[in-house]
Amino acid sequence: MFLGNDDKVYILDKAENNPTQINGHPAWGSVWDIPTMQATAVEITSNAFCAAGAILPNNSFVTFGGNKAVKPDNTQTTGVSDWDDTTNPLSVAPVYNDIDGRRAIRIVSPEGCTGDVNTWGPDCQWFDDPSTLHLAKERWYATAESLGDGTVLLIGGMIFGGYINRFRLHDDPVTQHRQAENTLEFYPARADTATPPVSQFLVNAGGLNTYAHAFLLKSGKMFMQANISTITLDTDTLEETPLPDMPEGIIRVYPASAGVAMLPLTPENNYNPTILFCGGTNAFTDEEWGDYHSPHVNSWERRASADCRRITPEPEDGSAVEYVKDDDMIDPRTMGQFIIMPDGKLLMVNGGRNGTAGYTTDTPTIPSIAQMPFGMSLATEECLKPAIYDPSAPAGSRWTDEGLGESKIPRLYHSSAILLPDGSVMIAGSNPGADRVDPGVYPYPTTYDAEIFYPPYFANISSRPVVDTAATPIPKTLTYGGAFFNLTLENKYKSPNDAAERAKVVLLRSGFTTHGMNMGQRMMQLNSTYSVGDDGKVTLSVSPPPPNSNLLTPGPALFFVVVDGVPSVGTHVRVGNGVMGKQPTTAVVALPVSRQNEKFAAAGSNNSVNGSTEEGGSKKTITYAVIAAVVVVALIALGVGLYCCRRRKAAKAVTSAPPMMAASSSSKMGGYDAERNMSQYSSAAPSMPYGGSEVNLPPQQPHDYERYGAPVPVNGGAVPMQRAYSPPQQQQQQQYYSPPHSPRQSPPPQRTYSPPQQQYYQGGQGQYGNGHAY
Repeated sequence: MFLGNDDKVYILDKAENNPTQINGHPAWGSVWDIPTMQATAVEITSNAFCAAGAILPNNSFVTFGGNKAVKPDNTQTTGVSDWDDTTNPLSVAPVYNDIDGRRAIRIVSPEGCTGDVNTWGPDCQWFDDPSTLHLAKERWYATAESLGDGTVLLIGGMIFGGYINRFRLHDDPVTQHRQAENTLEFYPARADTATPPVSQFLVNAGGLNTYAHAFLLKSGKMFMQANISTITLDTDTLEETPLPDMPEGIIRVYPASAGVAMLPLTPENNYNPTILFCGGTNAFTDEEWGDYHSPHVNSWERRASADCRRITPEPEDGSAVEYVKDDDMIDPRTMGQFIIMPDGKLLMVNGGRNGTAGYTTDTPTIPSIAQMPFGMSLATEECLKPAIYDPSAPAGSRWTDEGLGESKIPRLYHSSAILLPDGSVMIAGSNPGADRVDPGVYPYPTTYDAEIFYPPYFANISSRPVVDTAATPIPKTLTYGGAFFNLTLENKYKSPNDAAERAKVVLLRSGFTTHGMNMGQRMMQLNSTYSVGDDGKVTLSVSPPPPNSNLLTPGPALFFVVVDGVPSVGTHVRVGNGVMGKQPTTAVVALPVSRQNEKFAAAGSNNSVNGSTEEGGSKKTITYAVIAAVVVVALIALGVGLYCCRRRKAAKAVTSAPPMMAASSSSKMGGYDAERNMSQYSSAAPSMPYGGSEVNLPPQQPHDYERYGAPVPVNGGAVPMQRAYSPPQQQQQQQYYSPPHSPRQSPPPQRTYSPPQQQYYQGGQGQYGNGHAY
């Protein structure tokens, strides 16, 4: 999904048996309206499952690739590629009405697309016609990263797919018997790469190279990381320069799926990128990673990593390039996702402590889906509590989860999160299965609920900065370099000098988010100075982005003013000239010197606004006390069109601060002050229990975890999150959650499950077999 404009979030799903219908088939696309928290299904032609995505200079969004056309239970339509079938290259699969999406290029221009989606013209709808616009190669699980001129680099991917991108025999490392697409491609196509060239980096990464991590650097080179290998790529010559390997053999790409992000670009770091890696796993041998079919080990028995590393690929102090050990995460995670927040901190959400991304119907030691302990999921022990990383904090104190509440919804494979303009974070998805899985069938069902996470700065949202746009409008377009512009804040701070000194202006691009990745996500703090008027109002003088389009490629970005860590409501601006090609640059005009006002020199350090009488203590102390006394984080269950057919009653638009609820000593922070009642809606115990998932055990039955291959208590402690399944919640006292059915109704009946005939391509011979992992 991605943030299309100030009001709309665009959502893409896989072609599967989703409950929402459009034009007579299940929908796998929707647009969510932020003000009303309602969504509308939109038509998508090709299967967008596991695509890549990027922004374009004219504020359009583009997605690339996806999966073959599929029919129910995700079985593929033919034994050959649709793109190899010259007589009928774009056959429509029955039931879902999807076509092969692996070479698809889908473009939408959401700028100005507001109001009722049903009234939109074609410019606001997806253009999705692979017969007229398509890639040179089929790409599934590829990576997309924009360049400084607005073109997009496509990196790798699979053709037919599976767990990891290699064939069991390891005898064709370049094409893996035509299952791997270890090539590079540009959009729009470049004349010198009309035939996409092979990347030796991808070949050397040997299977663990899908959804490779890629970040454009200050020089215009591309930083790339997969398996344990790291390189920079000259995007002109395509020369690959090796950098140090990832320490301790930790795999960070899919399916290990670490949280990865570029740290904010600031004047203090001279806008030089540093990339942070957290999580993933090194708990597998090369053999245990397996092949297209599945891992060669029960992955959920292996602990994820909590390790974090930083790397600055182009150090400007003459030092050697190296991975530097950073603070470990509070919890180990696979499939964790970083969201850069406007205050410059990074939010970590979602994922699990054990296993990997992907799903399978069997493993070498478990021959059938009926015996799999967590259904098709290859991960368990979900991480329900978010954490926040502060890159500016001293080493040893960068992570915290203090005061943050827990979600009630496991977010494992196929989960996403994205920053919204008000500074909150939308969290959605989770479906570690071949097709839709209803509650009660497997421990981790398909999740059609979204949540809104409110970061700690919402405790001080009454002091949210507001720009006086009548006097000093926010520019709609920003150039690379050039003259500064002024912004006057409407706020009246008790200590305006202090507020001005702690003010900053940032551009934040949330990117295209899928599988715990945000392709294109980055934040840039603009250089600024300030002056304080006699009326106490703060005026900021702000430079546009530096004259280097590699730092923030041309296209849309959210514009925030942040004072004392509290952001304004973001609004979209366009960076660059809106045209693909070399971007014009202009010399930077010097900023005026910052000027405080002596009239307010004795006002102290409290920055409350509009006549608040709160006094006493330092700002840090007051903030800590507020966080400890109230619920700062609220997780709101939403209906999300494609994800849910109806709007939940509890979903209400947030226009300022979210509702807050006093936290007693016995309650949990974050609006969830009741434990799950695991026995209230227990399904009848099936003939083959789900590996100790408590929902399928009689309430008083001893938990024989070892029998079902589930984790056992360590050192006499509790089994962490052994209730891997989240049953329907009936917490009437929980004001933020709307249950899927009335407490007086019976729970949904358990469905009879027929294992899907998942098929994987085998050896380039056109033969298919049952059972595989994705």
